[in-house]
Amino acid sequence: MTKKTSNNKKTSKVSKKKSPSIKELNESLKLEKEKYVRLFAEFENYKRRTAKERIELFKTAGKDVLSSLVPVLEDFKRAISQEGSNSDDEGINLIFNKFNETLKNQGLKEVEVNLGDVFDAEIHEAISQIPAQEDSQKGKIIDIIQGGYKIGDNIITYPKVVVAQ
Repeated sequence: MTKKTSNNKKTSKVSKKKSPSIKELNESLKLEKEKYVRLFAEFENYKRRTAKERIELFKTAGKDVLSSLVPVLEDFKRAISQEGSNSDDEGINLIFNKFNETLKNQGLKEVEVNLGDVFDAEIHEAISQIPAQEDSQKGKIIDIIQGGYKIGDNIITYPKVVVAQ
């Protein structure tokens, strides 16, 4: 009989638990709503960020291939700039134009560099520095060795320049 009375005592303690008041329930509901809103906002930010990253990935997907083709483009430019009386010049020009247009269609753009521009280490690569003949030339580009290229806003090959010191 002692076992039955002890079981009755346990059940009576459980049933005597105080139920939460309306105020406590409202506070709990408010906290849960706040957690939900924060989680929802965080998820929306995540979706936006991943969509932006996906777009950037598509823009620069062929970066490695285009980077490997840039030296060939530069070699074509050097071959065309060499003056010669070959009958092959017209063929080389046609191949160069077709190759250049194909790369442009894939998103490759040439970085604009002009003689006399101010040297900017963010977008130029200084190959050498030579003394300036005039004070107005100091810190400016006086020769362009090789052009630079970019895909979208990312520079993949920096223009190689000579700067007056």
